[in-house]
Amino acid sequence: MSATDASGRAAQRTDAADEAEARRLDDEQRLAEAQEERRGTRPDWSPLPRRAGLKPNASPLLSLRTPIPARWRWALAVASFVIPLLVWVTLNALGTIKPMFLPTPVAVFDALLKMIESGELFGDLWATTQRVLLGFGLAVLVSVPLGIVMGTFDAGLALFEPVIAMLRYLPASAFIPLLMIWLGLGEPSKVAVLFLGTVFFNTLMTADAVRGVPRSLIDVSYTLGARRGEVLRKVIVPHALPGMIDATRVNAAAAWNFVVVAELINATAGLGLRIMRAQRFTQTDRIFALLIVIGLLGLVIDIALRLLRARVGKWAA
Repeated sequence: MSATDASGRAAQRTDAADEAEARRLDDEQRLAEAQEERRGTRPDWSPLPRRAGLKPNASPLLSLRTPIPARWRWALAVASFVIPLLVWVTLNALGTIKPMFLPTPVAVFDALLKMIESGELFGDLWATTQRVLLGFGLAVLVSVPLGIVMGTFDAGLALFEPVIAMLRYLPASAFIPLLMIWLGLGEPSKVAVLFLGTVFFNTLMTADAVRGVPRSLIDVSYTLGARRGEVLRKVIVPHALPGMIDATRVNAAAAWNFVVVAELINATAGLGLRIMRAQRFTQTDRIFALLIVIGLLGLVIDIALRLLRARVGKWAA
């Protein structure tokens, strides 16, 4: 057999293989088309209407997630206080609500001055603040480590989340009779009410903040040679810290809500006690004054925690 005949037969075999491959591809294409016809053709979608884009001079106040100038921010912050005050003054001027139920701002200010001059306001404020700091402080000391464990380890989440998810629905005020029996009528029972009212929520919110740490950061840390403890201390906790501060800021407000309930337990001093005594004699001006004091103190705590978050978590949005 000559070399020419051999090469010719090899070329024929190559052509035959190419034709077989082409027939196979054609069969697959026809099969795919038949299956598509059996499923039904996709409906023709009408084109989206043409809309005009955002105007270049659109106000940032009405733009989504757009920063606003500092002067607008301060103006809106002032307006958030001025507008309710104007509504309050207007209702008093129109006589829509009796002064016994809605005292005038002047009457509330006079009541506040009288409590300051008598010295009782500062004693009550200090007693209430001590209870909040102690009760909520204990809640933070327990909930933050527990939340980190739940957010970092699936075993911790499986162990603690079911019982905490159940306990958080139990109102703290429902524990007052038991706390009075277990701890007596002194300060421990009041602190325990604040602790029970905030610890479960702060635990779950801390765990959510820790679970928000991207898995990619953890994987990269292991790739670079970090050990488990180093990943926890230098990656997970720092990244979740702004979220944990936000959780603390939210639940600090809850602590101030529960302190009024806690001071119903045989308290001798406290803002909640003064509010209940004023209610007995329908002294609504004193009640409003005490509520304003609580609100202002809570606002100071909120601003302090916001500043702390901005300082320790500058990378967070």
